[in-house]
Amino acid sequence: MLLSKLIRLLDDYKTHNFEDTEITGISYNSLQTKNGDIFICIRGEAQDGHKYAENAYKNGAKAIFAEEILDINLPQIIVKDTKRTMANLAAAFYDEPSKEINLIGVTGTNGKTTVTHLIQKILEENNEKCALIGTLGYKLSSKDDYKEAKHTTPQPPELQKDLRLMANSGIKNVVMEVSSHSLEQKRVGCCDFDGAVFTNLTQDHLDYHITMKNYFKAKAILFENLKKGAFAVINADDEYAQDFIKSVPEGVKILTYGVKNDADIKAVDIDFSVDGAKLTVEFNSIKEKMNLHLNGMFSVYNALAAFSSGLAMNIDYKTIIKALENTKSVAGRFEIVSKKPLVIVDYAHTPDGLENVLKAARELTPKDANLICLFGCGGDRDTTKRPKMGKIADELSDKVVVTSDNPRSEDPQLIISDIMAGIKTVDTKRIFVEPDRRSAIKFLKSISKENDVIVIAGKGHEDYQILKNETIHFDDREEAKKVFASV
Repeated sequence: MLLSKLIRLLDDYKTHNFEDTEITGISYNSLQTKNGDIFICIRGEAQDGHKYAENAYKNGAKAIFAEEILDINLPQIIVKDTKRTMANLAAAFYDEPSKEINLIGVTGTNGKTTVTHLIQKILEENNEKCALIGTLGYKLSSKDDYKEAKHTTPQPPELQKDLRLMANSGIKNVVMEVSSHSLEQKRVGCCDFDGAVFTNLTQDHLDYHITMKNYFKAKAILFENLKKGAFAVINADDEYAQDFIKSVPEGVKILTYGVKNDADIKAVDIDFSVDGAKLTVEFNSIKEKMNLHLNGMFSVYNALAAFSSGLAMNIDYKTIIKALENTKSVAGRFEIVSKKPLVIVDYAHTPDGLENVLKAARELTPKDANLICLFGCGGDRDTTKRPKMGKIADELSDKVVVTSDNPRSEDPQLIISDIMAGIKTVDTKRIFVEPDRRSAIKFLKSISKENDVIVIAGKGHEDYQILKNETIHFDDREEAKKVFASV
């Protein structure tokens, strides 16, 4: 595509040293810039891309998009906001693929991954192709393997490239996890969403958003930009439900779901066992039973979110129920890796997430058995949630093992100290500390009985651990299976 054609799509810009040239790609990382790319200077949390424009030039960049004129002998397009511009350019370069597909965005603190998988299953049960983009990567169908992703929601060039691939593959539906960071950073600014789903809003990412109000505003962007004829699915039991409803424009179909409050789709008569959750779903004066393989109240909410999305897309409710009942657990989400004792690996890494998974695990714990929780907190992230998670683990578990998660640049022992500040009384018979996560998982063997329930929380599907100077292979599921008999 010619540079002149690309910049005609921008609203407000100035040029410097302009000369038309053929553009073959979009880059925002100078190390990955290739010959023929445009290089977009992004001001990030840690780095300023303007400082790396010279490197991009040496690697073959044909033009620079920046927020200020740079001392480089290349065509430069000066804009006010390069993040917004990158989204516009990427959509234009790949010929706006989101307009060719039914694009559904799922946002919330917890549940995004499971809900996207459930919606994908529902659409496939309805004989429709559906691709998925999210925390685990992207894949063109539920039967495919994941392609690795760097972010829950990719940066615009990768995202638009993936959407174009999907559209060209004849895929008419894409369901995508939409993080608050991606909304705040305008990564999905030029995506044409046909539906949006809100799961819940609880404390997370306050290191970035600072306040819950800012966190909400970021999430609400997804709903504020829905077009007429789209749908919005909202958790009626969440304290921010009415705020999200108010953010939805006129002409957008709203469906609410819940367990406690009045809602369009409601779950009643809920019962849990080691095999999953049984419930009755009520909607449109209809009552239907569902037997889920998924477990815990949070899974009921996730199923309701997906169920509501299916109804919003006019899929027959019997097809929706069949898809949900046939769905096994999502990788690293309440995933059972041993039955004696019952060992559950879960991605819960927020106060609300940990509380939900422990309450679900308590439902499965025999009266004469212990519920044991192993967890840590990530480094270089919101420090205020650490003592809260310590308090939750202490109050909801019989025994607690505090360990490392992804410490990143922080001292693991200092992170653990923050967690321990939330534990009321450090009883050495029930509260244990082992900074090495592998050793901590091995230690579980010595403090558990066959009928106990163990929750290993925080990393879920992750097969790595981020340390100060390196990232190593580490998978909670693998480590637990070495210690306990696998399922």
